[in-house]
Amino acid sequence: MADDSRFPDVDTDGSEKSEEMEIVVNVGGVRQVFYGDNLNQYPETRLAELVNCLSGGYDSIFSLCDDYDPGKREFYFDRDPDAFKCIIDVYYFGEIHMKKGICPICFKNEMEFWKVDLNFLDDCCKAHLSEKKEELEEIARRVQLILDDLGVDASESRWKRCQKCIWKFLEKPESSYPARVIAVLSFLFILISSVVMCVGTIPDLQVVDAEGNRMEHPTLDSIETACIGWFTMEYVLRLIASPNKLHFALSFMNIVDVLAILPFYISLTLTHLGAKLMELSNVQQAVQALRIMRIARIFKLARHSSGLQTLTYALKRSFKELGLLLMYLAVGIFVFSALGYTMEQSHPETLFKSIPQSFWWAIITMTTVGYGDIYPKTTLGKLNAAISFLCGVIAIALPIHPIINNFVRYYNKQRVLETAAKHELELMELNSAEGKATGSRSELEDLSREGKDDPFYSSRIKVSHSDTFIHLLSEEKNYRTRLQSCK
Repeated sequence: MADDSRFPDVDTDGSEKSEEMEIVVNVGGVRQVFYGDNLNQYPETRLAELVNCLSGGYDSIFSLCDDYDPGKREFYFDRDPDAFKCIIDVYYFGEIHMKKGICPICFKNEMEFWKVDLNFLDDCCKAHLSEKKEELEEIARRVQLILDDLGVDASESRWKRCQKCIWKFLEKPESSYPARVIAVLSFLFILISSVVMCVGTIPDLQVVDAEGNRMEHPTLDSIETACIGWFTMEYVLRLIASPNKLHFALSFMNIVDVLAILPFYISLTLTHLGAKLMELSNVQQAVQALRIMRIARIFKLARHSSGLQTLTYALKRSFKELGLLLMYLAVGIFVFSALGYTMEQSHPETLFKSIPQSFWWAIITMTTVGYGDIYPKTTLGKLNAAISFLCGVIAIALPIHPIINNFVRYYNKQRVLETAAKHELELMELNSAEGKATGSRSELEDLSREGKDDPFYSSRIKVSHSDTFIHLLSEEKNYRTRLQSCK
C-alpha cells in the first residue's frame, strides 16, 4: 500500500490548520464531509484521528481506514452507513439516537469501531440495548443448558451422571419421549386429584362413619392416596437430582408442591396420633382445615403450562398498574360509601346502617357485581350509585391494556428466544459439519496424490465422504465463541 508508484506522497504541509481541514469520508458508498473543528471536539474518536493521520504516512492512514484516495483525499470504510449516520450526530448534537430497525448489538459494535463512548447514547436507546443484551444472555444460557445436557463429562462419578439423567427426565419433557410421557402423567394426576377433591364434597357420594359424621368415599380416598404418592415420589426424586438443593427448596413452584402434599401427611398424623393428645372433635376440625389446603395443588398446573407462567410474569410486571387500580378503587369505595350513607339516612327503611357496612355496597357496585342485598332507595342515593358504577368500570378498564401488553410481549419474547436458541444450535451443527468437511477434503487431496491405481482408493473415498458430517457437539471443543444472531 505504501508503494510510491501507486500512491502519491501524502501532503505533509503543516501550514493548513487542522481546524479548517476538510475530511471526506466514504462509508459503504455514502460520502460525508467533515471539518476539523467539529471532529476535534472528541479527539479520542476515529474520525478525529483522521485529521492528523496524513502527516503520519500511509501506515498511519491505513491503520484507521480500509482504503484511501490521495487525489480526492477521501477515506473509505466498509461499515454500515445507516449506523454511521446516527453516530455522527454526536459531533453536532452531543448525543446519539439509534434509528429504528438497527440491531442494538451491531450498533454497539459500530460505536466501538468509531471509538465513540457508549455514554453518548440516549437513555431510551441504552434501555433497548440492555434489553437486547439480556435476550442474548438468555439465549446463551439456554444453549449452554442444552449443551450441558448433550455433553457427558467422563470425569464425573456415576452418581452425578445418574442425577443428571433423573433431573433431565423429570424437569425437561422435551429431552426424550419417556420424559414427555412422565410430564403428561404428572399433568393427569394433578387433574385427577383436583377432580377428586371437588367430587368428594358431594353429599350423595359421601359415607357415614360410626359416629354419624359424613366422610369421603373410600374409593375416592384411595385415588387421593395414589395421587399423593405420585406427587411425593416426584418431589423426592427431583430434590435428590437437583444440582442446587437450597435454590430448589426455595423455588415458588416447589413450595407449591410441598403445600400440595403436606396436608395429607399432617391429616394422617392427626387422625392416628392426635386423638390421644386432644379431643376428637378438635382433630376433625384440624383435618378439615388442612383438607382445604389441597386447593394449592391446582397451582402445580403452572409447571406444565407456558400460558400460566406467562400470565404470572405479566401480573408481576404489572404491579404498578395493579397498585393504581387498587388505589382508585379504595378511594372510590371510601367516597361513594360515605356519600351513600349520608344520602340514605333520611329514608326510614334505609339499608345503610353505617359507613363500614356501606363499604360492601360500594365494592359490589364499583366492581359491577351487584348482589342486591344492599341498594339505595332515595333519588340522590340512586344517582350516587350510578356515578359509582361508571367510575368503577373506568377504574377497572384502565390497567387492562398494560397487562395484556406485558402478556403478549413476554409470550412473543419467549417464542423468539426459543427459536433463536434452536437457530444457534443449528449454526453450531453446521459449523461442525463444515469443519469436518474441510478435513475430509484435505484427506481426499492426499489420496489423490497417492494415485488412483491404489485398489483401496475408491472405498477410502467413500468412507471419507460419509464421515464429513458429525453430530451436534460430538467433540468437546465445538463451542462457538460468540452468538452470531441478534434476534
